[in-house]
Amino acid sequence: MARITPFLWFDRQAEEAADFYVSVFPNSRIKAVTRYGEAGPGPAGTVMTVEFELDGQLFLALNGGPVYRFNQAISFVVSCRDQGEIDAFWDRLTEGGKEIQCGWLTDKFGVTWQVVPEGIAELFGGRDPKKSAAAVRAMLPMKKLDVATLQKAYDEA
Repeated sequence: MARITPFLWFDRQAEEAADFYVSVFPNSRIKAVTRYGEAGPGPAGTVMTVEFELDGQLFLALNGGPVYRFNQAISFVVSCRDQGEIDAFWDRLTEGGKEIQCGWLTDKFGVTWQVVPEGIAELFGGRDPKKSAAAVRAMLPMKKLDVATLQKAYDEA
């Protein structure tokens, strides 16, 4: 197991969520599914945990009941090579979910993701504060990020 592994608490959708995420990200797989036994606390035979990998990153998901809900205080960043990757991940992850602002979205399970281009830190925090500010201003009204528009704002400032 990786030294640090994200652990996601679901009501009853751990396996459905893991299956969905594995279908979205390349080089991903379900590694193990454990089930509740007679001692519970969930019904015997139902999924307790799912261990899965998303492009090499290990995750654990638990069907722990409706006690906790996801919120935007924690999110997962997906760094994309180009606009095509941004579009593909955005389209899949927003299926049944909700677009937010500035490249953020919440998927159908309530998990928050940031779908961003590689190098976004250089664009928004580069050596020229005027250019970086222009790129940030261009981003603020966006939901899904448009790399060409951000780069143009940066270049023309």
